[in-house]
Amino acid sequence: MYRENSLSRIKEEKGSWDLVIIGGGASGLGVALDALSRGLKVLLLEKSDFAKGTSSRSTKLVHGGVRYLAQGEVGLVLEALKERGRLLKNAPHLTINQPFVIPLYTYFDRLKYGVGLKIYDWMAGSLRLGKSKFVSKEETIKRLPQIKQKGLKGGILYHDGQFDDARLALAIAQTCIEMGGCILNYARVNKLTKGEDGKINGLVFRDLIGKTNYRISAKSVVNATGVFADKILQMDNPDARKMIQPSQGIHLVMDSSFLGGVDALMIPETSDGRVLFAVPWEGKLVVGTTDTLVKKPKMEPKPLASEITFILETAKNYLVRPPKRSDVLSVFAGLRPLAAPKEGSTKTKEISRSHKVIVSKSNLITITGGKWTTFRKMGEDTVDIHFKNHGLQKLESTSADQHLHGYSEERIKGHLQLYGTDAALVLDLQKQRPELAERLHEGYPYTGAEVVWAVRKEMAFKIEDFLSRRCRILLLDAKASMQMAPKVAEIMAKELEKDEVWITEELEEFNKLAKKYLIK
Repeated sequence: MYRENSLSRIKEEKGSWDLVIIGGGASGLGVALDALSRGLKVLLLEKSDFAKGTSSRSTKLVHGGVRYLAQGEVGLVLEALKERGRLLKNAPHLTINQPFVIPLYTYFDRLKYGVGLKIYDWMAGSLRLGKSKFVSKEETIKRLPQIKQKGLKGGILYHDGQFDDARLALAIAQTCIEMGGCILNYARVNKLTKGEDGKINGLVFRDLIGKTNYRISAKSVVNATGVFADKILQMDNPDARKMIQPSQGIHLVMDSSFLGGVDALMIPETSDGRVLFAVPWEGKLVVGTTDTLVKKPKMEPKPLASEITFILETAKNYLVRPPKRSDVLSVFAGLRPLAAPKEGSTKTKEISRSHKVIVSKSNLITITGGKWTTFRKMGEDTVDIHFKNHGLQKLESTSADQHLHGYSEERIKGHLQLYGTDAALVLDLQKQRPELAERLHEGYPYTGAEVVWAVRKEMAFKIEDFLSRRCRILLLDAKASMQMAPKVAEIMAKELEKDEVWITEELEEFNKLAKKYLIK
């Protein structure tokens, strides 16, 4: 429904769009949300599904970045803490206040991390999620039941946010549509168009579902394609310098019993000087991450054996029961769109995580860097450039107070919490059609009604859209996702009016993908 309405508008609209955004991940959606909050006419085009790339593969944290504080990135941390507070207020159905514990094995660590986290608390101001404090050895064990006790002196408890990244992306897309934006997935940009003055005045895109090309006029075009930003920059100018250095981060997902409790573990300094998290999420434990330079960005990056070993070895140093390769239910990799470092530098942890907005000679606006927590501020800064480029009076942004689709302060038990106010509608669908109340897998709560809802209301077109991003089973348990796939395919085919050939092709494609999430 959403998609058909957006395409109808594109066909009917005469005149130019204020902003056409290429990319439907965190940064692109942030730009769309902010532009719409200022009353601009907005079109967003995503060549795959929303958050298909990096934006669905995060550590699931809405955080200020404790480690950035240690690197002296005070401005970045201040900005992120402010945005963290706003996101928890605007999307309470998709976010939680997550307690973390840093285990302490020396008294010096208590001083070092205790002082740092007090500064972190102070910087958050009125948007603070809770006070950090020292907890005894007994309290640390109570909170982290499976932590190694030998030499343990206690722990430091602090608070950060947690969220579901792909569901948040979807909620932003739905909010943008409700605010009057045209938001399309499976719409690939093939060409940028320019006027006689060499300035970009629009683009040509292909609707990959309807197999139709469209030519669009735009005052500004925004390149928000993350790790693929160089491709659009080279579409604009074949001689454009490479601006993105992709850095890979992987996560291992295992049973929650490896840590126990509801608190998360934060290891502040690993052997390579990074931070490692073990975070309870959707009934499982997500452990990561790594920071590995890769040459070329891929839509489905492959975890390296060395990365898997590094996480397992690090976890072994802290957990009573060391996780083995066979314990990993799923492994997923994402690519960070870091600014390309200067010649000779290879340390990714030293590259600033702050975002940058760049304007090309053609007036193409490119947003790079950043992270999920600051997606809205990234959008605001990008839209400011649109006004500056055209010498227009800047309209006031109101995105900081924009409640996101499904907004609900009421917390309901179970996974339907992520649907917010839509949860009641999914349950209604189950009552109307009892066969849709059946579980898709005996070990997980997802039902057929959610598949129908995903197709009708959440712009899902492929099995992967549902199994990876509408529900998160591919990331939580890759084998279970393959077992669920036939039922999902059958329900989706009926809703999308597809035949047996479609089902066969989709299952083949999904199973091939899911195998990449398994450790062999």
